[in-house]
Amino acid sequence: MRRIYDLRKIIIMIFLFAFAIAGAVQAGDTTVKIDINKATAQELSQLKGIGEKTAQQIIEYRTNVSKFAKIEDIMNIKGIGEKKFEAIKDQICVDSKS
Repeated sequence: MRRIYDLRKIIIMIFLFAFAIAGAVQAGDTTVKIDINKATAQELSQLKGIGEKTAQQIIEYRTNVSKFAKIEDIMNIKGIGEKKFEAIKDQICVDSKS
């Protein structure tokens, strides 16, 4: 009876350890960010709240006005305010070499 109890404890510990490792791996930042100075309209449209029209406006802005110096500059695009920026800021980046 004692062996069964000990074996159960070991199995439970193994499962808890496995779930802890899985959680740590999942919590890691493995998200690929979209460089708003290089992304295509299709890539930009993948962002939450960014449709084809807004994606095209982003491309036109960086082509005709200037490249984005920082991610906050995307709020210069009509239709992208603080709320939409907050929703996408973790998904975008500006490569300093752009």
